[in-house]
Amino acid sequence: MANRWVGITIDCANPKRLASFWSAILRIPATAEHGDDPGWATIGSRFDSRPRLTFQRVAEPKTGKVRIHLDIEVDDIEAGRRQVENLGGRWSGERHDYDEGVVMVMRDPEEHEFCLVQYFR
Repeated sequence: MANRWVGITIDCANPKRLASFWSAILRIPATAEHGDDPGWATIGSRFDSRPRLTFQRVAEPKTGKVRIHLDIEVDDIEAGRRQVENLGGRWSGERHDYDEGVVMVMRDPEEHEFCLVQYFR
């Protein structure tokens, strides 16, 4: 049996809003894999070489730290932070400086954590 990773599904209150946010951050277009169902939204496609992100409406809000997150590589950490904030996300205030680069912990419009990473070349 051949297995292939096709994506990640993120629980949220507003799938269309988060798909728009993540589409702009990752420069991956939204797709119509779920038609006009307001309970779902997707960026990318299972037929693309990149994993897709699917957003699924759930009734309950996020209630604690999730033990998995996305790392997004950026060329300029401050420009990346400004882009996230302009799109409705926010910086958590947490920054880590390592020998190989800088990491900023960010939150999307529904408080899902992710990291912007700028590697030193």
